[in-house]
Amino acid sequence: MKEKPNLSFWGLWNLSFGFFGVQIAYALQSANISRIFATLGADPHNLSYFWILPPLMGIIVQPIVGTCSDKTWCRFGRRIPYLFIGAAIAVLVMCLLPNSGSFGMTVSTAMTFGLIALMFLDTSINMAMQPFKMLVGDMVNEKQKAAAYSIQSFLCNAGSLVGYVFPFVFALLGIANTAPKGVVPDSVIYSFYVGAAILILCVIYTVAKVKEWNPKEYEEYNGVKQEVKKEEEGSGNWFTLLRNAPATFWKVGLVQFFCWFAFMYMWTYTNGTVAANCWGTTDVTSEGYQAAGNWVGILFAVQAIGSVIWAPILPKFTNRKVAYAVSLLLGGIGFASCAFIHDQYLLFIPFLLIGCAWAAMLAMPFTFVTNALQGYGHMGAYLGLFNGTICIPQIVAAAIGGTLLALVGSVQSHMMIVAGIALVLGALSVSAIKEK
Repeated sequence: MKEKPNLSFWGLWNLSFGFFGVQIAYALQSANISRIFATLGADPHNLSYFWILPPLMGIIVQPIVGTCSDKTWCRFGRRIPYLFIGAAIAVLVMCLLPNSGSFGMTVSTAMTFGLIALMFLDTSINMAMQPFKMLVGDMVNEKQKAAAYSIQSFLCNAGSLVGYVFPFVFALLGIANTAPKGVVPDSVIYSFYVGAAILILCVIYTVAKVKEWNPKEYEEYNGVKQEVKKEEEGSGNWFTLLRNAPATFWKVGLVQFFCWFAFMYMWTYTNGTVAANCWGTTDVTSEGYQAAGNWVGILFAVQAIGSVIWAPILPKFTNRKVAYAVSLLLGGIGFASCAFIHDQYLLFIPFLLIGCAWAAMLAMPFTFVTNALQGYGHMGAYLGLFNGTICIPQIVAAAIGGTLLALVGSVQSHMMIVAGIALVLGALSVSAIKEK
């Protein structure tokens, strides 16, 4: 097997630059979905159910994209065609979703329209997001892989930062932040429009700058054995791949379960927590609730800043497992403390801590897993299947969110404590990972 060549900084940068635009779309979705559906008329006990669709589509789409792209060889590349198609669909849906309440439909019809739009949005985002991880796995050597995922993590957080602050900035510029009952404010709608434009421009940049290896070069650099190559041509299946997956695949998956379970509740309940604790309101039509919705974007941006600050610190730990566990523990403390803070500015502290966990979640799992998968082949299929460790915990969390909310007194801020406990359990689970 030939050693993969070292890439320049800009070579690593170009592999992931489109991720910046994709993450803007993802940030707009994660920061505004609860706000949009609450504005349309959803009950707080049902909010988590609207979050089932995004990870459900992810668990279906990403293995398919991974497996199909393993077998795709065309003039445009192996992974890039899926990236571009996913981004194009996302742009269209981003222009429709925030307008769910603007077409004169009844409340139930508007929410159904919003759900369908959300399903297509998350499907397309997943389709565009997965190829970036695969490109790193395909084209970056083991020495540079941590650096490549760190760059991807930086671009991810930078994109998140931009997407999160859009509604707040547009409201400052005088764009309406309130709207008639059942209608999403213009500050949110325009945020999705601008995010869609940036997404397609970033993806076009990556398509123009990145040239994937041809099949012969790929086989030489990735050491794909002949029997594995035959499986890629049609005889392999997902169950076989999972049965033969390295132990690291499953152990990192256990950590992932607790992490993504926690973050699902952050996305679902932060808006209600901030509105009740800092603005003293639960009325979704009030100016205070919509102001809290904008502030949630600022808090998520602070989280992204915390992640950007923490990401360069992670490689300085001599033990990657310690870095992973410490990061998750800090995030768990941040989540739990959110329930007890009633000053909007003091909330910056816990969200900086949550950013530490987010930085580790973006970089560490794929470093552990792609290193463990060297020589296995089927990199795209395995990373698509590994996405199940992101999607399944979110589905579980969303499915039981309403029940848990009732058990903790129907107080949305208490769900942040539940999230903190889950992240601490994730930190403890890191000890199960065995590195080569």
